[in-house]
Amino acid sequence: MDGTEADSAGGGLKLIPLGGLGEIGLNCMVVEYGDSIIVIDCGLMFPDEQMLGIDIVIPDITYLIENKEKVKAFIITHGHEDHVGALPFVLREIDAPIYATTLTIGLIEAKLSEHGLLSSTEFETVRPRDVISVGPFDIEFIRVSHSIVDGCGLAITTPKGVVIHTGDFKFDQTPVDGEVLDYARFSEYGERGVLALLSDSTNVEREGYTVSEKEIGTRIDAVFGQCEGRIVLATFSSNIHRIQQVFNAAAHHGRKVILNGRSMVANTAIARTLGYLTAPESLIVDMSELDRLASNRVVLLTTGSQGEPMSALTRMATDSHKQIKVRPGDTVILSSKFIPGNERAISTMMNHLYRRGAEVIYEKVSEIHVSGHASKEELKIMLNMVKPKCFVPVHGEYRHLVLHARLAEQVGVAKENIIIAEDGDVVEFVGSGIEVTGKVNYGRVFIDGKGVGDVGSLVIKDRMHLSKDGLVLAVVALDSGSGELIYGPDIVTRGFVLEEEGAELLERAKHAVIAALNELGPEARTESAGVKSTVKRVLRKLFNKELERRPVILPIVVEV
Repeated sequence: MDGTEADSAGGGLKLIPLGGLGEIGLNCMVVEYGDSIIVIDCGLMFPDEQMLGIDIVIPDITYLIENKEKVKAFIITHGHEDHVGALPFVLREIDAPIYATTLTIGLIEAKLSEHGLLSSTEFETVRPRDVISVGPFDIEFIRVSHSIVDGCGLAITTPKGVVIHTGDFKFDQTPVDGEVLDYARFSEYGERGVLALLSDSTNVEREGYTVSEKEIGTRIDAVFGQCEGRIVLATFSSNIHRIQQVFNAAAHHGRKVILNGRSMVANTAIARTLGYLTAPESLIVDMSELDRLASNRVVLLTTGSQGEPMSALTRMATDSHKQIKVRPGDTVILSSKFIPGNERAISTMMNHLYRRGAEVIYEKVSEIHVSGHASKEELKIMLNMVKPKCFVPVHGEYRHLVLHARLAEQVGVAKENIIIAEDGDVVEFVGSGIEVTGKVNYGRVFIDGKGVGDVGSLVIKDRMHLSKDGLVLAVVALDSGSGELIYGPDIVTRGFVLEEEGAELLERAKHAVIAALNELGPEARTESAGVKSTVKRVLRKLFNKELERRPVILPIVVEV
């Protein structure tokens, strides 16, 4: 069956984003043709301040579960959490092999091992320029530069034409490992003809070009040369190039490196085992050596650059870390971007570090971090190399997608061939064009502890309500036969008012409840549902009138 016949049978080429469009993180793109589906990336999102109590967020994969017999493979572009973090949860429902490069698979294996899924998962290791065949798709992995080693873009040859997915990328002319983005392969596909380009939109607002990672190594080395005391450097544990440059600077200045933080220790071990990190055996020492080393001979490489509540650096800042005490003379370097939503937590952590007497160096006062994403001019270069007929911006908030679409139009992509898609949209190649033809189930699934999806929007709403206005418990005991009030009402509050200071208000509340119950009459008081409704209504009205607050009111009726 050729492409035209497949289209007429309703089995044409479809792109269905289940996450990552209109948001940062949660990347998950379905590519479907006929009876075959490949899933590009399967990432998570970290909760914002509105998602109270939530640990992580993963995409809703209802569509994949409904079509699980079609899912042939997970194709992973790189090892960042927003591209692999949902795999432990999705693989419980979908059985399909994972194709990825060496380091990416190493990071995924460690993650799946924790969830008891390692032995049941099939892995296929690929290298840049390898071509794999999955159903009707031939997929070539193309090397790109990013803030993690072994990142790849994808050239997916389908019966309708070639679709290129850039993954996360930038044009780094002097990468730390010397592995430059594969200009030749992207350009060759561009010369042959590309049906559609799906390109990273994260940094579309940034003018010019993104600075090379190697530049940050030079700046880190310079900062190390100025520090007389201990150095505590926090960065993402997945940024292997950044870690390598910390190792290089430490060795240059005669300092030993101590690793701190679970993911930092684990990821560094994986990268060293696979040969992506190099360091003399004597450079890295155990935490037990900390007190024996002179202050000017140690670097603590740690996690926690985003001010996470239980992270190693936050515990240091609040003086609650069991092994490390920040003291005057220490220099703390935050070598990472402030992720939107984390600014307050990071600011609070920095204030605590200053209280401990430390000097804090961060992006706003010193250029010790650089993005792994392409800026505006680099995005233009990608478009001009690939020369796509159609364009779908991916990986970004809605404004990023719009701005990237405008950029594509500026460099010559026809406006009618540009689609600004959102999660759940079914993007189809119809005839000679591209259009959104439908919608599938999509959304966010909250992970809270061991619970997957059992916390929905209503639960989050209740948590927000409780956090803002508190809780009021109203306990009454009634005779089940006569409806006579035997005990109460006893009113207990949490997060609403201090019971000592609000004693007068709570006493009025008790009298209001008693009066309302008396108005019900004996027979009505034998119906607990009506009693609960009355108690809730009376207390809500009183508290709103007196304090303009709306606490969660929980009536408890005991029938004796």
